[in-house]
Amino acid sequence: MQYLIDASVYIYRAYYSIPDDMVDDEGNPINALYGFCRFLGDFMEKIQPTHIAVLFDESLTSSFRVDIYPEYKANRDPAPLHLKRQFVKCQQFTKLLGLFEFSHPKFEADDLIGTLVKLGRYEGRPSTIVTRDKDLAQLITEKDIFWDFSGKGRLTYQQIPDVFGVKPEQIADFLALAGDSSDNIPGVPGIGKKTATALLQNFQSLDDIYSNLEKIKDLSVRGAKTLASKLEQHESAVILARKLTGIHCDVPIDPIQKDLNPQYPDLGAINAFYDEVNIGTALRRQAERISELY
Repeated sequence: MQYLIDASVYIYRAYYSIPDDMVDDEGNPINALYGFCRFLGDFMEKIQPTHIAVLFDESLTSSFRVDIYPEYKANRDPAPLHLKRQFVKCQQFTKLLGLFEFSHPKFEADDLIGTLVKLGRYEGRPSTIVTRDKDLAQLITEKDIFWDFSGKGRLTYQQIPDVFGVKPEQIADFLALAGDSSDNIPGVPGIGKKTATALLQNFQSLDDIYSNLEKIKDLSVRGAKTLASKLEQHESAVILARKLTGIHCDVPIDPIQKDLNPQYPDLGAINAFYDEVNIGTALRRQAERISELY
């Protein structure tokens, strides 16, 4: 089993849950950094993985999805400088802990995770995706796990429809139909989450829906008689949205790093790092315990 961690989820979780009066000697906030270091250390102690990668978002504005659709995620405010600084520190700590970390200017963490899932399958290694982002559920097969580490817990392929309403392989189609406000993807006007779910419970995919428009009027769905015309009218927008909601699984990654084996933590560098950011003894001791595992 390989564990693929969606780092941003846990950095933001710490940023919003830990007071920003936790600062280094220069007055810079370290709340997100501290929470992430604690999360990653707890994870390593609990799971003791033999294959692990931590994936980061590098830049929303340079993503290939912005090239396709300039309004992609344009509704999000830029991260404040003190949070950007903490993101960089989180990447530094991940390396010092001996773990493979990766980001890319053109691809998001979702795409990096998708690529490693695909590479793992080639080698007969299933994946546990550590996140709470429903978009990543589209990567799950019957051998994989979607793990909301601090929330819903582990979800199997069979459990995902009970939580998200549709099968994993339908997630990207669902988002293209209903839209995704968090990513500023509009969806089809008049088709919300309930209608999109109903459509995908009756048809297997977007292609299946568009191949059977004449059957939609007979569904027991609110507004069924007008759905086909709405879908026809906005077909080009749906096709565009589907390019945004699907995860790209062919990002170039250095072959040397593909095994994802944890390396021995650099305890001296970790202690120097913690000195620099004013983090105390509890996490230092945790790093020592982790080093004993490898």
